[in-house]
Amino acid sequence: MTDNAMSEAAMLISLRDITLPVEAAGGLGADIAATVGLAGVLALIIAGMLRLFSMRRRVAVPPLRGQFLAIREMPDDARRVALLHLLRQAQPEHYAAIKGALYQPEGGVDIATLEAEVARLV
Repeated sequence: MTDNAMSEAAMLISLRDITLPVEAAGGLGADIAATVGLAGVLALIIAGMLRLFSMRRRVAVPPLRGQFLAIREMPDDARRVALLHLLRQAQPEHYAAIKGALYQPEGGVDIATLEAEVARLV
């Protein structure tokens, strides 16, 4: 800076607006690339939000002992089904071995046997 005052003409010249070129560098291709890039980022954000909100929440499963005690108070038909579900949840390989017997005419696996198998797990 100088200690001398600027003349009025010099001050007016320095206050002129800055003029930008009509067409930016890169032209139409750069504009399209920027638009596609921003749209892609926006699509990723929306997809992430949709995935976050659509994910299934894990339901807390009560411990086997609590389930087994609750099953003991059920009627026989409901108890058989509940014991089979519990056995399938706890030991899928053992359930797969006995599931063929479930559809036999004599009723499949006995309730006492199922209770013994599930009690062994608890």
